[in-house]
Amino acid sequence: MAEQKKITIQPAKPGDAALVLEFIKGLADYEKLTDEVVATEDNIHESLFGPDANAEAYLAYHENEAVGCAIFCQHYSTYSGRSSLYLEDIFVLPEWRAHGVGRELMAYGAGLAQSRGYPRMEWSVLDWNEPAIGFYENLGAERLEGWYIYRLSGDALERLKPTD
Repeated sequence: MAEQKKITIQPAKPGDAALVLEFIKGLADYEKLTDEVVATEDNIHESLFGPDANAEAYLAYHENEAVGCAIFCQHYSTYSGRSSLYLEDIFVLPEWRAHGVGRELMAYGAGLAQSRGYPRMEWSVLDWNEPAIGFYENLGAERLEGWYIYRLSGDALERLKPTD
C-alpha cells in the first residue's frame, strides 16, 4: 500500500461549486459517462447551497489541494421508518488513490450517518468497477443481492403522467 498522507475533510462552501463540478466530471470520465453530465456550476450551487438544498458535498484535502470529493443526500426507508445517508458520488483524483483519501471520505460519511441517528449509509457502484467493489468490501460493506436500480427519464418520464 502507498504511503498514507495527512488528509482532512471539509464541507464544501458556496464558492466550491465549480470545484465540485470538476470532481463530478472526473468521475463521469472514469465511468465513461461524460455525455450524461448536464450539471452546471449554477445548479450544483443551488443543489448544495440554495434555499431548497437537497445534497451536501465534502472535499478531501491534502494541505491546500483538493484531492477528493463525496456527495451525500438523505434517503428514506419505509421499512425501517427512518432516514439513511445515501452516497451519491465519491471521486478521488487518480494520483491520490491508495493514499487513504477514499477511506477518509467514507469514514466521514459514516460519522455523519451516526451523528444523525441514521442506521445505515448506502450507495451504488457500477458492476464492472472492480477496484471500487474491492474497496467497499474491504471497508465491510455488503453487496445487496436481489435488487436492481431503475430509472425513468427523458421520453419515458414525460409519457408517465397522472390520469385526470
